[in-house]
Amino acid sequence: MRIMRGIWVVVLLAGLSSVAMAAEKNYTVKAPDGVEIAVQEAGDPAGPAIVFIHGLLGSHLNWDMQVGSPELQKFRLISYDMRGHGLSGKPDDAEAYRDGRRWADDLSAVLKETGVRKPVLVGWSLGGVVISNYLAAYGDGAIAGIVYVDGVIELNAALITAHPDVYAGMASDELKVHLDAVKTFLALCFATQPDAATFERLLSNAAMASWIMTRTVPSMTVSAAEGLGKARVPVLLLYGGKDDLVNVEPSIARARALNPAVREKIYAQSGHAPFLEEAPRFNRDLAEFRDSVSGK
Repeated sequence: MRIMRGIWVVVLLAGLSSVAMAAEKNYTVKAPDGVEIAVQEAGDPAGPAIVFIHGLLGSHLNWDMQVGSPELQKFRLISYDMRGHGLSGKPDDAEAYRDGRRWADDLSAVLKETGVRKPVLVGWSLGGVVISNYLAAYGDGAIAGIVYVDGVIELNAALITAHPDVYAGMASDELKVHLDAVKTFLALCFATQPDAATFERLLSNAAMASWIMTRTVPSMTVSAAEGLGKARVPVLLLYGGKDDLVNVEPSIARARALNPAVREKIYAQSGHAPFLEEAPRFNRDLAEFRDSVSGK
């Protein structure tokens, strides 16, 4: 009898494991210009949706502490690798990166393919530009809310901390110079550096990014006034108080000038990546925001 009971326990656990694994999906979506976009899903497929959009030199791996958070498992968690990053396509044409509308079209293709209804969009750093361009092209009728995480409001020198040597190195044709600059850029993302294994993984992740994309992004077209400026859904700005890549107060002031209804929170101990540096607090705030706009 004990043996049979043990067998049933093993079967039950195996079944539960397969259900959990079934909630994790990886697939590709084709953008209008033909670029393949890698998409990942986790959490509750029937829950309210959150769509994560990473920053420059990132990928879906940036969101590991959200995808693995027990507090967020009640939501449908969707991430994707932006063009030129991670497992997504990396066009050789600079115009594929300079035209901000193409990045907006990628996000639209992901939303359509997933069939997601009224998601909250979470954009980190360059992901904020993608959200603004999406709003300018498609409006906010299909979404429930927006979270800019240390978001780039505009590609404006007044809003971006100057690191000329780093950005010049990232654009270099010399492998050593390029890789050293990428490492420095990644370190600048954190006021509190992650553990060595995480940093090495993120560094490898950054090294996968397209060099053409990296050189071209500073000249990407941005439609902040037509995007963020016209959003009527709730908008939350989350910034690290020690951000060394984005000028926090000017960025918040510019966002508020474009959209007086935005709300903001400052994570005093974080740099450019509060979702990693203060992950428990970030996950609580994100869950609270997602719950507050559910059904709207």
